[in-house]
Amino acid sequence: HVQLVESGGGSVQAGGSLRLSCAASEFTIDSTYMGWFRQSPGKEREGVAGISPSGGFTAYGDSVKGRFTVSRDNMANTLYLQMNSLKAEDTAMYYCAAATSDGLIYNILRPGEYNLWGQGTQVTVSS
Repeated sequence: HVQLVESGGGSVQAGGSLRLSCAASEFTIDSTYMGWFRQSPGKEREGVAGISPSGGFTAYGDSVKGRFTVSRDNMANTLYLQMNSLKAEDTAMYYCAAATSDGLIYNILRPGEYNLWGQGTQVTVSS
């Protein structure tokens, strides 16, 4: 069935790196805006990074600019998030999302723009 599956999370020390992947199945992502979001207990879901269908446009949350890089491989039907210089405050469940319904995207970092979500992968950064 149509789904997104994240992988690559784990535990790392502050200053380290992780690369998250999000594999799409039963649909192709090549015409789909996609994004990464994160959520910690008691906090709202936060937009981390978003990317246009071609990859030509990207956007990042202020807290991750310069440290995280979003990319996509449409041939592999996969979205990526390279996370460098990780900090303890990056600890969260990370979700990928796809905007598969028709319509314009007004804010690529707003969760409400996306209708398909993965189950999440946990990232824990120890200081």
